[in-house]
Amino acid sequence: MTPTATIAVLALALLVGISLGLLGGGGSILAVPVLTAVGGVEPRAAIASSLLIVGTTSALGLLQHARAGRVRWRVGVVFGAAGVVGALVGGLLGRTLPPGVLMVLLAGTMIAAAVAMLRRRPRHDRAEPARPRIALVLVLGTVVGSLAGLVGAGGGFLIVPALILLAGLPASAAIGTSLLVIAMQSLAGLAAQPALPDIPWALVLPFTAIAVAGSFLGSALTGRIPERALRTGFAVLVLSVAVALLVQQLALHLPLT
Repeated sequence: MTPTATIAVLALALLVGISLGLLGGGGSILAVPVLTAVGGVEPRAAIASSLLIVGTTSALGLLQHARAGRVRWRVGVVFGAAGVVGALVGGLLGRTLPPGVLMVLLAGTMIAAAVAMLRRRPRHDRAEPARPRIALVLVLGTVVGSLAGLVGAGGGFLIVPALILLAGLPASAAIGTSLLVIAMQSLAGLAAQPALPDIPWALVLPFTAIAVAGSFLGSALTGRIPERALRTGFAVLVLSVAVALLVQQLALHLPLT
């Protein structure tokens, strides 16, 4: 990898971390395309690397939110436990699929995430939380965990609104609690990845360190940046990367004659 590509990857690592700390998700969905398209990492190794990066960054970023009292541990553990089961299943399923199929699935997930972020209205903290709907929390936790294990995306774009709507958490607590869920399911999904020996440590270690620093910055900025503007800009970025990823896969598998 060229020095320019290395600088680009590490600069984007900061964006991944800031998004995790500020929004409770989102940045993790960029980790795999950054590692594959910019860093030149093989797709399966990139998925394993992403789960390691996202799991570590979320776990350490969680500390900042916990100190501020923005983590609801009981709900997070229930959601996360379902996510762990799903992540293990997704990781095992991913072993049976070709790398190209995994990248197309990731691009589709990114498009869905971008649309969800664009359509979602900001939700402010509630005076009276809704009654938790545990059955739905468990179902969605399993689905999101499967997604994490399959394509290396943490699923924060689903976890945060689920914690607000289904578990009755205020927005600030949902963001902090989502990091607990993401950390649990990412590290569990990592255990089921076949490409663990192929993780490019020379790139992943500095990527993780920068993403962790970004998550601390994002946590400190929580509530200081308008959520709507932030989500719109990030959604446009995710959508652009998804389209580029699809074009890349079409060029690889459907070459022009």
